Amino acid sequence: MKTTAKTLLAIILSCFAFVGIANAQDTKSTELFNGKDFTGWTFFERGNTDPTKTWSISNGMIECTGKPTGYMRTEKKYSDFKVTVEWRFPTNMVKPINTGVCVFMQDRPADAPTNQVWPNCIECQGMHDHQGDFWLQGGATCSEPVTQGKNGIKMTIPSAEKPAGEWNTFEAICRSNTVEIVVNGTSMSKITGCNNSSGYIGLQSEGGPWEGRKVSIEPLQ
Repeated sequence: MKTTAKTLLAIILSCFAFVGIANAQDTKSTELFNGKDFTGWTFFERGNTDPTKTWSISNGMIECTGKPTGYMRTEKKYSDFKVTVEWRFPTNMVKPINTGVCVFMQDRPADAPTNQVWPNCIECQGMHDHQGDFWLQGGATCSEPVTQGKNGIKMTIPSAEKPAGEWNTFEAICRSNTVEIVVNGTSMSKITGCNNSSGYIGLQSEGGPWEGRKVSIEPLQ
């Protein structure tokens, strides 16, 4: 049976279409939190305490008490990605509650004391009214000068955070050795020249309760 030129062209075009679909699927976001359990995550709390007293799941959402200080982090390392977290603070918040998204997180040194919480990582600040600041933890560095404390970089525009009780969409866009924070669609700040360009992704427990209903990751091309 002979293959006509039209048939051959149709086969070639269908192959390109299949490759295009596969590439489109590769760029889709993946849920890091499945809403049922903490599969794919590991934990560390100050003093190496029981993480189940800090982290739980209720109605498909992450419930964090904020105490003691610590984090849940992915078991896998990532590079060139956008991580999106949807979270909120309780309506009865009387003072700013602190949390954050850590990117380019490295392993804790095996000999690190249990009261030393943060490994080398970039903290994308999640504290109420400060979502857009950066903190350089555990030896992390970047090209931009520190503007607060010993290792903090303050955002230069007003907060884009919603009031307590409302859901915020917090994005950390990590391309090569740069990190950009986007809050509710507004680009808040960006740092460049970080001394790491890959690592784990962490969510912080740091002083007060918050809820999260989504944690997803999308590869960057």
